[in-house]
Amino acid sequence: MNFIDELTSGFKANANAENAKYMQDYMRGLFTFYGLKTNDRRAIFKEACLNHRQEIKTSCRDIALKLYETEKREYHYCAIEVLIKELKKKFVKDDIVLIEHLIVTHSWWDSVDTISKYLLGVYLQQFPEETKTIINRFSDSDNMWLNRSAIIFQLGYKKDTIEDILFTQSLKHKHSNEFFIQKAIGWALREYGKTNPQAVRDFVTKAGLKPLSAREALKNL
Repeated sequence: MNFIDELTSGFKANANAENAKYMQDYMRGLFTFYGLKTNDRRAIFKEACLNHRQEIKTSCRDIALKLYETEKREYHYCAIEVLIKELKKKFVKDDIVLIEHLIVTHSWWDSVDTISKYLLGVYLQQFPEETKTIINRFSDSDNMWLNRSAIIFQLGYKKDTIEDILFTQSLKHKHSNEFFIQKAIGWALREYGKTNPQAVRDFVTKAGLKPLSAREALKNL
């Protein structure tokens, strides 16, 4: 794919071994990097997008999957950004298969949080009738990252937040010892607290959340 070839050329030409080592250490050795800072990576990405608009328009899903097969973390970020750009209001129902694949592949907070908000969350706004089925399935999964996605997918929904789902998911996972689940509960509640602070206060008072979740939920209230 010409788009990916251009990305690779740009990444290799601007690789920074020192930055790459720092990034790898920060990510606990889970991923390798070219060492590009976000602004530099996005500049290369933007240029490649401009040069290969038609290829991206017609093959964005295939491009994203191909990028996700690669080792370097910068490619994974680009895969997600391609889909965010191309699929908004253009999802098809089968895209949930792709979204789930991305959540459970090369999983860490940096990719999962972006996918949850800007792909899963936007997909479910386009297909609201699928919300309960998909969120229940993700929530019941043994995969912690799918659980986290079920908790935080409404980030940014504001007044459109389905309060019952938010509170139900928070209660369902409140006993989890996973840091990323406790943090997700607090984060999701804190965000909704910007829209309905009293509802969040009342919920946290009665819910019996773990201290981290409760503290995060009430941080700005």
